[in-house]
Amino acid sequence: MRISVCVMADVDEIGFYSHVESLGYDSAWVTDSQMLYSDCYAVLALAARQTSRLRLGPGVAICGTRIPPVHVAAMATLNRLAPGRVHLAVGTGNTATRSMGHPPMRIADYAEYLRVLRGLLRGEAVDYAYEGTPRPVKMLIREKKYMSLEPRIPLYVSAFGPRAMELAGEYGDGLVFAIPPRGVTPAVALAQARVGAARDGRTLGGDFHMCALTNIVLLEAGEAADSERVIRTVGPNVMASVYYFYDAVHERGIEPPPFLRRIWKRYCALVEEIPREHRHFRTHEGHYTYLHPGEAELIDAELVRDTCLVGTAEELIERIRELERGGLRELMWATGTDEKWRFSQEFAQRVMARL
Repeated sequence: MRISVCVMADVDEIGFYSHVESLGYDSAWVTDSQMLYSDCYAVLALAARQTSRLRLGPGVAICGTRIPPVHVAAMATLNRLAPGRVHLAVGTGNTATRSMGHPPMRIADYAEYLRVLRGLLRGEAVDYAYEGTPRPVKMLIREKKYMSLEPRIPLYVSAFGPRAMELAGEYGDGLVFAIPPRGVTPAVALAQARVGAARDGRTLGGDFHMCALTNIVLLEAGEAADSERVIRTVGPNVMASVYYFYDAVHERGIEPPPFLRRIWKRYCALVEEIPREHRHFRTHEGHYTYLHPGEAELIDAELVRDTCLVGTAEELIERIRELERGGLRELMWATGTDEKWRFSQEFAQRVMARL
């Protein structure tokens, strides 16, 4: 099992990458959200210069904000800086598009984007409709000058619903998904990916990479799941789930999920203090990094357990081993607070060292 960390892109904290490398983490995934954080590819390039073993890549790159050749050029450049230790993970967009007041990319468009992306990463010529006009395109790389597609850059597809998981099997080298309590088991996710693989005439083998994104709470013996320390460390992570469903409810006209119904009216009242045309600023600007006034009061032990992998070191070790037995190959926890320096070390020493 690889253990990795997903970091909010911050050009002023490049030292964090050598820090987690020294602790034994496998990978660092860097968020791509242009309205909130530093540019992910600038951060990744600097991180590549500060590390020698750590695997690096966007976590995840957003399809709707860059055309496929731009993502591939960025990754092929990174592959020159850190050959063989990079990956390209892509998704339809959450904060990157919603912070501009727009929903994520639609599934049909996602499929087409992935088709083009996969071909370009392989060095193939593919038909690509730029501004509505299809033309064959390919990366014009000679003698590995400027950038390189070798060693091959794996494509991981971020998917949290069954249709997108099928696209991971159809086009990707791996799947990035959410595990319980807010997602599905590795077996269920892999079954969906296999549906898409069959559509493409592929059979997914053991090299198909299964990676889960989660929030982790490492409790002290007897500590409550909503202690002040826990809320300081993962409170923004917990609220990120609330932000996500606030958008989903209003975009699709659905009911809030059961785990949020007891706080829903109170949360909506906080957001709706803001003029409607600016609410997409309010729901995303603190994403994984800080809490707005009134949000900490919404977080209790039940909400933490509904949105995070929670336990003592012994309990987390058993949960991770169970996930590995179920087919998970990489567990990635997200962080955006200053607590990440302390937590990354504690988790490495108390959990990773015993796996």
